[in-house]
Amino acid sequence: MTTATSKLPAPHEKAGPPSPAPSMRLRELVFGAAGAAAVRAAARLGVADALGESPMAVADLAAAVKTEPKPLRRLLRALACYGVFEERPDGTFAHTAMSRLLREDDPNSLRDISLWCTEPWTWDAWPRLDEAVRTGRNVVEALYGKEFFAYLNEDAPESADVFNRAMTTSSEQSARDVAALLDLSGAASVADIGGGQGHVVASLLDKYPSMHGSLLDLPRVVDNALPRLRPGGDLAGRARVVPGDARVSVPVKADVYVIKNILEWDDESTARLLGNVIAAGGPGTRVVVIENLVDDTPSMRFSTAMDLLLLLNVGGAKHTTDSMVRRLTAAGLVVDNTAPVNPYLDAFDCHVPR
Repeated sequence: MTTATSKLPAPHEKAGPPSPAPSMRLRELVFGAAGAAAVRAAARLGVADALGESPMAVADLAAAVKTEPKPLRRLLRALACYGVFEERPDGTFAHTAMSRLLREDDPNSLRDISLWCTEPWTWDAWPRLDEAVRTGRNVVEALYGKEFFAYLNEDAPESADVFNRAMTTSSEQSARDVAALLDLSGAASVADIGGGQGHVVASLLDKYPSMHGSLLDLPRVVDNALPRLRPGGDLAGRARVVPGDARVSVPVKADVYVIKNILEWDDESTARLLGNVIAAGGPGTRVVVIENLVDDTPSMRFSTAMDLLLLLNVGGAKHTTDSMVRRLTAAGLVVDNTAPVNPYLDAFDCHVPR
């Protein structure tokens, strides 16, 4: 007699909820804005910061963040569906690994990044994605009458501040991973091109005590460079902060150039920047390009979403491995190796041919 294979879980296994049907998955997807809005609301209200190590009753949490208890419960229930907070059987709410990332004091906090990805301009731009797909152009200039970063800095300074905090958070967290990955032994100098406040170059100078480093970025950006790199800082004797636009010129000579998360503009700007780096470094120079990719990686949903957001705001794009290699080789670089930096960043190790 043939015995059918049992579909029941083994006694030590816990049966999870059944996967939703395609029709329900699509319904959930089209309501994705509700999830993003819920995360934004929790971040702005400071719910994660108010919730301590012990579960809290909603009434107590509402009093702490100055909201009405009933709508706060509805917000928390919606977030708990995604693993952001946990509702206990007694009706209290507790932290989860995800909700802790919304705390300001968490070392891996994603609070500012969550706010940046849900800023008011995003809600204006997303409904025009079909227009951006039809034309291949950004929609922000039509919405606000000016280029994206000009709009941010001139018309939306609070959003610009959120952007700067989010980029600082992202740089702080990824700089450690970049420094851990890169072996720069034998190099006397490194230049971080478009490096923001200088977290990557500072991490590399910490790793290599005899190395000198340069930070190149726009004047308004390097005005806020890490105090460690500026006069009086502990790295000032080995660091040079250079204001400038790498798309115009790279007035910095180094053995190694690091270019992280800035090759997302149009192809012409990307080619111009790479050409400027090659001209500054000369034959034999090492160039390390670090980017989010939209290949089959653990961060596909995040990276493809960021790819579409780049299309909307600046007309840019995230890259696949192949498209990145094509751009690098077209600019005149030889790609020697690729390696993951962490689950959402990859490094392309290149050199300028002799």
